[in-house]
Amino acid sequence: MTQSEFFFDIPLYSSIEIDEESATNTIFNTMSVFDGYNPWKRVESTFTISQFYHSNGVITVTLKCKRTDGIFNYFIIWDKSKNTLMKIGQYPSIADFHISELKQYKNLLSNEKLKEFTRAIGLAANGVGIGSFVYLRRIFEHLIREAYDTCKNEGNIQEKEYLKARMDKKIEMLSSHLPNFLVQNKSIYSILSKGIHELDEKTCLAHFDTLRIGIEIILDEKLDELRKKEKVEKAKKQLSKLKTDIKNS
Repeated sequence: MTQSEFFFDIPLYSSIEIDEESATNTIFNTMSVFDGYNPWKRVESTFTISQFYHSNGVITVTLKCKRTDGIFNYFIIWDKSKNTLMKIGQYPSIADFHISELKQYKNLLSNEKLKEFTRAIGLAANGVGIGSFVYLRRIFEHLIREAYDTCKNEGNIQEKEYLKARMDKKIEMLSSHLPNFLVQNKSIYSILSKGIHELDEKTCLAHFDTLRIGIEIILDEKLDELRKKEKVEKAKKQLSKLKTDIKNS
């Protein structure tokens, strides 16, 4: 495990198995510099441990953002007898690191859906795995419903057949209107559903980041498509104006 993963990705109250030597030489290495995101300034940066205090199994760590001099604080339980670390407090929170990055999707998701994505991240950051899966699944279902509405308006889908189909079949039927990553990884939905109905909190939390990133990749693909479309429309208008200007010159 890297310092970036421990400080910026691991949720509170998640017990991490690590021996004392590895913890000292990696997680709490005060000489190293590691990458991370500063949610207050919304910039990628590098960080160092500026303060480290250990007393009776409780560790206080202060990180310093080398780009902005911002200070992040962490409180950690170190149980050497069990070789485990557990964050019990931090500021800014895990949610703060990821939620600020969601704003780039404001042209793809409604305020309601952005809030649901935010809730998913916030729940996971506070150790609620199953609840976080519920909100991730809602985002996934929204993307499918959006593609279905487009196909329905175009008149190129059989509504009765679609409504009776399982999700994997629905995705196949809508594949021409869905991001490639989603079509190729349609198992994301079944994993989220299994998490809600069968898996425990710990298992859901262990896999939350993988599924969150998967959905972000899907949104990134849609965002790239939107930006390309906007760029094409802008170029068309400029070329049309140029053609008119040349004709009238």
